[in-house]
Amino acid sequence: MTSHEFLPGAQRSAQLSFSDQPAWIVKDEVVGGWVLQIGGVEQSHVDLEDPTRLVHEYLRRMGNVLDAAWPAGQPLRIAHLGAGALTLARYVQATRPGSEQVVIEIERELPTLVTTALPMPEGTRLEVVIGDAREELAAMTGRRFDALVLDVFSGEESPAHLATEDFYLEALDHLEPDGLLLVNVGDDAGQRFLRRQVRALEDAAARAGLSGVWTLTLASLLTAPADGNMVLIAGGALSSPEVDTWRAAWEKAGPHPGAVLDPTETAEAFGR
Repeated sequence: MTSHEFLPGAQRSAQLSFSDQPAWIVKDEVVGGWVLQIGGVEQSHVDLEDPTRLVHEYLRRMGNVLDAAWPAGQPLRIAHLGAGALTLARYVQATRPGSEQVVIEIERELPTLVTTALPMPEGTRLEVVIGDAREELAAMTGRRFDALVLDVFSGEESPAHLATEDFYLEALDHLEPDGLLLVNVGDDAGQRFLRRQVRALEDAAARAGLSGVWTLTLASLLTAPADGNMVLIAGGALSSPEVDTWRAAWEKAGPHPGAVLDPTETAEAFGR
């Protein structure tokens, strides 16, 4: 092993035991920074020099949600279900130093690969839990978070036991009364999986006595469905009298052209 392989940002790889896929950290020659690839598909982008730079548009929207819903700089307790390259965890540390974060990741080798090749910002307080997201979250009896980020869904190949109303209800139960659940849903042009997730989250929120589901996405996906990602959000925070102010901030922050749908608009867009 040569000395450069120990340097932050050096290209590295690992074989993932759960999915039996190769994972690579490679330099992004187009926009700069580094990319996590799994099975040859880009999963995450990291800018070591500027962790607040979120290249993937759905992550930028998630960052915008967190930015508006709590005072700037206030540390948060956040759980990330699905690690990727820990891009959003890096963002939270950079914008809210002192935040307590936990990540649940089923691929045992992935967090080590990521944090070795792409070290976390100084001072990051990150607990890594290896295992199934639903099982490990259930084991955190009585533990509550300000925000819970679910980033494991990719259309019909998503883990079936996570794509359910009951799991959403379990996740909502781990939030503080003014907390937020943020869900990234990737789907193909048919949006069948997305529609099922909207309905499941709506039903879970109703059972929890919460208001409905908000949606943040690329505006064109609502009028000309194509492959893409949408961010669904639910939780007690959305009952805040500040939610209209937050909506204006989310719309202004983009990425553009973006769309922000309230619960009524979400229900209308996805068949309820």
